[in-house]
Amino acid sequence: MGEPGPDLAPHELRVLVAVEEAQGFTAAAARLGTSQSAVSHAVRTCERKLGAVLFDRGRHGARPTEAGVRAVAYARRVLRLLAAMGPEVRAAGAGDHAGAVTGPLRIAAFRSVAAHLLPPVLARLTARHPGLTPQVRIVREVGRGTAGEVADGRADLGLATLDASVPPPVPGLLSVRLFEEEYALVHPVGHPAPHGLPLVDWDENCGSYTRDWWDRQDWIPPATIDVEDDTVAVSLVSQGLGMAIMPRTALLGAPAGLALTDLGPRPPSRHVGYVTTPELAGTAAVRALIRELRGLTLPAGLVAV
Repeated sequence: MGEPGPDLAPHELRVLVAVEEAQGFTAAAARLGTSQSAVSHAVRTCERKLGAVLFDRGRHGARPTEAGVRAVAYARRVLRLLAAMGPEVRAAGAGDHAGAVTGPLRIAAFRSVAAHLLPPVLARLTARHPGLTPQVRIVREVGRGTAGEVADGRADLGLATLDASVPPPVPGLLSVRLFEEEYALVHPVGHPAPHGLPLVDWDENCGSYTRDWWDRQDWIPPATIDVEDDTVAVSLVSQGLGMAIMPRTALLGAPAGLALTDLGPRPPSRHVGYVTTPELAGTAAVRALIRELRGLTLPAGLVAV
């Protein structure tokens, strides 16, 4: 590809993001209101400047290479900072930091936190800052999870499960724990021997923070039902189809007919907190959201850290 050249311009960053999202040069051109040849030229220019092939071209469109994935992630993050630059600078110049909290605020969260803990946070946030527009995406907390959304530039802040004993799934992010929650055995009310019920499990369960505990239990059978969503697991248990081992947030708002049994004196637990980038952590919108998250009144079973 030759020696890397000058820095990329904002319009070139937008082209990279559009090609990745549209999965092709022609569709990206339509999205950007330009020609396919202009998009092709911009991508070639980006590749020359960065010194790497960014997209594999083929009959089925354009797919980012490993270098392209990295480039698009940086492009999204840079474009987000450029969008925040104007309001932040104008507010600083006017000495009005509260007025800087305007515009979009992109949040990635896993389902139970988004459903039960985030609404009161956003209610207080938008009441204090009417010019702020939260955008919430539900992301399954598997693989790179919400942290990956932040690293890839799709979210300004992610509400994530955090494990203090291992490095974060995505290096280079700021992560702060907000609370700890224990797991409990959930089963139909009145069952005389809940430990003997079939296991209903879900994909996001039994992460690294519970793996050691899980492996030491000889009473947990293989799952008879596996589902993708914790609400489905809880619903199946409420219908008498088995028992499940769930974190407390997944049990908030659970249907009637369920009972909880402690998992002993040292039950498994997990930490929940937020992740963001070092650059976005200093923006007014993210700072305002973090203040509200830290002021959250936690339900029973969740302990602030």
